[in-house]
Amino acid sequence: MTEDRLAQSHNPLLSVRDLSVAFGGIVALNGVSFDMQRGHILGLIGPNGAGKTTLFNCLSRLYQPSKGDILMEGASILTRPPYRIAEIGISRTFQNVALFPNLSVIDNVRVGTHSRSNGNIVSDSLKLGQVRRAEAALERKVDEILGYLGLRGVAHAVAAELPFVTQKRVELARALAAEPKILLLDEPAGGLNHDEVHGLGELIRRIRKEREMTVLLVEHHMGLVMSTADHVVALNFGRKIAEGTPSQVQSDPQVIEAYLGNKNR
Repeated sequence: MTEDRLAQSHNPLLSVRDLSVAFGGIVALNGVSFDMQRGHILGLIGPNGAGKTTLFNCLSRLYQPSKGDILMEGASILTRPPYRIAEIGISRTFQNVALFPNLSVIDNVRVGTHSRSNGNIVSDSLKLGQVRRAEAALERKVDEILGYLGLRGVAHAVAAELPFVTQKRVELARALAAEPKILLLDEPAGGLNHDEVHGLGELIRRIRKEREMTVLLVEHHMGLVMSTADHVVALNFGRKIAEGTPSQVQSDPQVIEAYLGNKNR
């Protein structure tokens, strides 16, 4: 391994540094720090109101922190508007599916390739050879992702007419189409039954391995997190209360109290 590759393997892909967010007088995040290692699945857990969604929305640039920084490969992402986050390799799904409901499945997935296209108004209007080749490559990418997620059979169906579980898979396909370095999954198990959650865990692990992707999993379903994540960060009332392997976090007294309450009080 070269020195550059060796250094890259030890440096975190993403670092959250002393992140704080306040809405008026309410502190939603208070000095949260952690690293995401390249190629890992990191689970972010905590009871309702812990700050998970706020942190997630900071990572995707929907919220601006009041303090702290978020570094992607050593550079701050906080100067970037939300529409330019995909360019640096961050893509997300949403807790409440956010597809274009009146578009077909294939058109929804095509939207995800936008950050990977580099045409301009002149070349696009003239359909220059380079543009045609790039469009053909993107179409092959879209078709490959549809096949990867078992969506070719519904490629031309209108997204809004599909079952919720299928819509969630379409949203995942759109996120993958951006070829992200970090895939942010917001409550992907919501609305799924036991067998579907098990299949989701296998799919997340397969995506990490086969597509060499780093994954941040924000999830209430503890079984999914503990069976899928390499590393877990637990929040409560906007603060980090535990961090470590799934078994370490699961047995941490502060985590147990946050979820079950202190019976000795």
